[in-house]
Amino acid sequence: MWATLTQVNERVNSIILAVTDQDHWGVLDRWDFPDDGLGDCEDIQLLKRRLLAGAGLSQRAMRMAAVIDEQGQGHAVLMVLTDRGDFILDNKRNTILPWRRTGYAFIKREGTNGRSWVALGDQPAPISTANR
Repeated sequence: MWATLTQVNERVNSIILAVTDQDHWGVLDRWDFPDDGLGDCEDIQLLKRRLLAGAGLSQRAMRMAAVIDEQGQGHAVLMVLTDRGDFILDNKRNTILPWRRTGYAFIKREGTNGRSWVALGDQPAPISTANR
């Protein structure tokens, strides 16, 4: 499964051009699959989740997470819950890291029950984060 995670992360990172929703769609925030080859962080992670689910990874093992990145900006990553810890797939790097080694401040992630999000830590959420 690790090879699949690595392959999907690297492949999607190489084929999708990261652009803001404002530049792409003319809106502040829109969640969509980057089927035209363009997308922002959450769009890229949605594609990774779709491809990983198609490869047999459990939907329950994958959670979108909102973080504060190294520049203090809102960013979305895909968290994969495993029996060896929680790992992060990120469009900013091809290396898959344990969540604690990303250097990000984790704000919230999709919950395990339903469509709700759960808060992580005590960081205030930035104005523009993945919030759906």
